[in-house]
Amino acid sequence: MTVTGAEPDGAPDSVLADLVLERLTTAYGGAADPGRAAAMRAYMKDVAPFLGLPAPARRALSRTVLAGTPRPDERDCTAVALRCWALPQREYHYFAVDYLRRYAPRLSSAFLPVARRLVTTVSWWDTVDPLAAHVVGALVAADPGLGAEMDAWIADEDLWVVRTALLHQLPRKERTDAGRLFRYCLRQSGHPDFFVRKAIGWALREYARTDPAAVLAFVTRERDRFAPLTVREALKNVGDPAARPSGSATAR
Repeated sequence: MTVTGAEPDGAPDSVLADLVLERLTTAYGGAADPGRAAAMRAYMKDVAPFLGLPAPARRALSRTVLAGTPRPDERDCTAVALRCWALPQREYHYFAVDYLRRYAPRLSSAFLPVARRLVTTVSWWDTVDPLAAHVVGALVAADPGLGAEMDAWIADEDLWVVRTALLHQLPRKERTDAGRLFRYCLRQSGHPDFFVRKAIGWALREYARTDPAAVLAFVTRERDRFAPLTVREALKNVGDPAARPSGSATAR
């Protein structure tokens, strides 16, 4: 079964995208499981309809779809991503995220507005988080000048744009700009939304794998500015001195 959808505004022409989408909609549509789809949709809080493809089966189908296709350029990536996003079922969005993640080294700084469009359309953590860490993050790593864009994103009114700014350094380890990370965490420390508070804690927890002393010192100094959820997440792997009984010895 081939699934069609409206052409998205701004999607460029691409012969490769035509081929990929024809194969993709046929493969995914033919494997749809309506019963599983209903459960997946409910689990994801009804953010989008699903085809009902479990992740291992979906990834296997994706490999078949891409078998023998050439490496895309940025125009192809843009076309594939926007055309997938124009389809309602969530698995097509997952395919687009995986495709962009795979070919992120072929994207330039000019792709950032497309990434923002994906982040702010049919937004939920399941697509926003990998786009943040592995697409937006890759763009910024390749062009540090995009740090100024992240400085604007952290102050944005859209919570998913804010979450993306917080998480874009997630896999960078020792290459993390710790000063920027800590500034971003403080900038949104009072944010009322769970997903932003959780992202602050997650970003700090991940950096604590590289520099636990810096994260511990930062959270200890600024903890009154953060929600308890954020503090728990941030210190999950380094221990929270405030949680130890008074007078207890430091754990070794």
